[in-house]
Amino acid sequence: MTTLTNLLVIAAVLVLVVRRQMRVQRLDSERRFWILPLILGALALRDPQIIDHRHAVLSGGLLAAGLVAVLAMGSVWGWTVRLWRAADGSVMLKGTKATVAAWIGMLAIRLGLYGIGGALHVHQSGSSLMLGMAVLLLVRSLVVNWRARALEPTPPTALLH
Repeated sequence: MTTLTNLLVIAAVLVLVVRRQMRVQRLDSERRFWILPLILGALALRDPQIIDHRHAVLSGGLLAAGLVAVLAMGSVWGWTVRLWRAADGSVMLKGTKATVAAWIGMLAIRLGLYGIGGALHVHQSGSSLMLGMAVLLLVRSLVVNWRARALEPTPPTALLH
């Protein structure tokens, strides 16, 4: 895929995910939350230019730093989402202001890494962004699902009302 295509896919996924996160929604723990990250990761890893072969060590280091950052930010993002049990016992979720702040922080970190790469004359493929998005979405989903399992069950009396 071309860099422009990668950036368009990333932008579309970003808009979709952020829009969905700011609305109240039911958490479907049976949903295949790993499918989108798997698709994005597979598309990213198919790109032979994900590493700048002229600067392989620097490029690999920047990619690794970006992945560590998204691991951390995915965890932070998963903890910023508000979770609660509805009267019917289902788990509901909604992003908060802290969720928006986590997204802004993640974008700042990614821009910083791209700035460092640019200053070092390391070519950075859009596929590294796509791989980062895949890791970010997967980690966030794992954290949210783990937190949802730890919620107190709905008391039987609440179901009668």
